[in-house]
Amino acid sequence: MTARALIVGAARSGSGKTSVTIGLMRALRRRGLAVRGAKSGPDYIDPGFHMAATGHPGVNLDSWAMHPDLLAHLAKGQAADADMLLIESAMGLFDGIVSEPGRSGAAADIARLYDVPALVILDVSGQSQTAAALAKGFAAYDPRVKIAGIVLNQVASARHETMARDAIEAIGMKVLGAVHRNPDMALPERHLGLVQASEHDALEAFIERLADVMEESIDLDAVLAAAAPLSVPAVMTNHRLPPPGQRIAIAQDGAFSFVYPHVAAHWRQAGAELLPFSPLADEGPDPSADACWLPGGYPELHAGRLAEAETFRVRMRAFAKTRPVHGECGGFMVLGRALEDADGITHPMLSLLNHVTSYAKRKMNLGYRQARLTRDCPIGKAGETIRGHEFHYSRLVEPGNDQPLAELADGQGRALGPSGARRGNVSGTYFHAIARG
Repeated sequence: MTARALIVGAARSGSGKTSVTIGLMRALRRRGLAVRGAKSGPDYIDPGFHMAATGHPGVNLDSWAMHPDLLAHLAKGQAADADMLLIESAMGLFDGIVSEPGRSGAAADIARLYDVPALVILDVSGQSQTAAALAKGFAAYDPRVKIAGIVLNQVASARHETMARDAIEAIGMKVLGAVHRNPDMALPERHLGLVQASEHDALEAFIERLADVMEESIDLDAVLAAAAPLSVPAVMTNHRLPPPGQRIAIAQDGAFSFVYPHVAAHWRQAGAELLPFSPLADEGPDPSADACWLPGGYPELHAGRLAEAETFRVRMRAFAKTRPVHGECGGFMVLGRALEDADGITHPMLSLLNHVTSYAKRKMNLGYRQARLTRDCPIGKAGETIRGHEFHYSRLVEPGNDQPLAELADGQGRALGPSGARRGNVSGTYFHAIARG
């Protein structure tokens, strides 16, 4: 079976890509097709919506963070046994960083690498014929990126649709659908973007409504015809993150939930068993585990409950005496001495590391990261380079006196200085590890 693939792109974030993507996924699945989803770039929330819409785990395809061999391995694996692979762009279709060719992190890299055409979602609110100028810009910007068609979004009326559609079709481009304004299509948001799929009330009914809208608004036959057979070479890769143990205790609840699907999948494929536990339910890591992982999430929303979780604290401290513990972003915050919430209330955390973080003193930290590890830890050996991503609003207000874990640089190699912390068996970073460099 050869899957067909299509990128769903846009001019910017907030254009409606996610709503259109998951609605299309479900609408095509209703036709009996095996649909799979992928997200370009480092977004770890949207793959959860893709899984809910398709019934199959999502994956990230990040051309900057992932070595080309790993990127090809994941793309080929996601397309296996599928009829259609929909790849949702992060931000705008061409948005990435200045980097070596083909490794900008933009969805356009995937379009060039694998000859995947793009369906462009144009938010036409506040414009009509000008939409044709944007569409023409997409078509002309890079001839290696094929634009398969346009879907108009946020259309105000039948007249509005006609004006925008006629202008685009007059320059020889296809309009495959028009989605009229519908406040019921909006996905709830939080400070890191969308609320996670697992937290969305009545998610299944919401996806079904989106599918109804897509069936009414978009020519699904034209979408299927616009997709191209995906041709990805079969490759071996050693750029995946190794499992930190064979039995991995992993925090999993409303405070700890940001795990890249490809990372967890590789751990399982390597023979590791993941043992979930809930700190919010005052649970500790499984005593039989040989490593513990605290993922990112929203601990700042649950700091009071985490501070009162005595069993969690006692068992984490006992575990860390003999076995490795690693925390990323939110997990790193909880490993520290204290966390100040948005109301300025300081809550004691695990004190397995000595730093203090604050969500009251907010500052956005966003971007790709290259980390040269200075010490062995669950994400790699000293001297190795790990590529990842950082996105948080909390701040390190007291760095503490633990050993730094890595020398950090941004996506273009500019030095950012020592980062993370290591004490005994415990380590943590603000960045999320994606792959070996």
